[in-house]
Amino acid sequence: MRIDVLTLFPEAFESILKVSIVQRARQKGLLRIVLSNIRDFARDNYRSVDDKPYGGGPGMVMMCQPIFDCLEQVEAAEATKGRRILLTPQGQPFTQELAGELAQDERLILIAGRYEGFDERIRIALKPLELSIGDYVLSGGEIPAMVIIDAVTRLLPGALGDETSIEQESFAASLLEYPQYTRPEVFRDLRVPEVLLSGHHANIRDWRLQQARERTAQRRPDLLTAPSNSKQEKQSDFQDNRKS
Repeated sequence: MRIDVLTLFPEAFESILKVSIVQRARQKGLLRIVLSNIRDFARDNYRSVDDKPYGGGPGMVMMCQPIFDCLEQVEAAEATKGRRILLTPQGQPFTQELAGELAQDERLILIAGRYEGFDERIRIALKPLELSIGDYVLSGGEIPAMVIIDAVTRLLPGALGDETSIEQESFAASLLEYPQYTRPEVFRDLRVPEVLLSGHHANIRDWRLQQARERTAQRRPDLLTAPSNSKQEKQSDFQDNRKS
């Protein structure tokens, strides 16, 4: 997969490129990330990428021309045009299900804005998929772009050491993940549940599913009413990985 990021701050992505799963996916040749600086496509001596909004109001608005020129050059770099994604608090919520869909694409093009947002003609003409990572406002689209890169990368085949772990994580079946424990068996009078020490895989699976349902009901009851919940829950087996 190739992921292009159009941003005013390409240096902000240096850390995510060099750590953990994203780094390993790049080293394996599963992922290529290309950063493009929108400001490089400004046409005046001040390298302007924003201007005052028509009609008045606070702040500045990102201009069409630098983004259009940047995107057109980026898209022309390969035959596969890629899916255009605009990071904006006005977009649809980014979910695990959507991350799975994006992971099937050969190429993604993430457009990270700044200031008070984008000139509306960017949305109208480019027709991007508009995504939001939550109901809050950030200083720019760089952090949302990093979130999408991380979430999508870990779903690429071969990116994780243990592919079965994806199936048992939170949101994989519209349920939060069950409680996890590791050694020692007792820490400050807190014991690992006996069922996890039993070696009885069917009982462990049932316990985990029950715990996942209870945790979801307590913390995210909205997930239990999702239309796809019952179907996804049946498909998810919550099986023990049988690791020693």
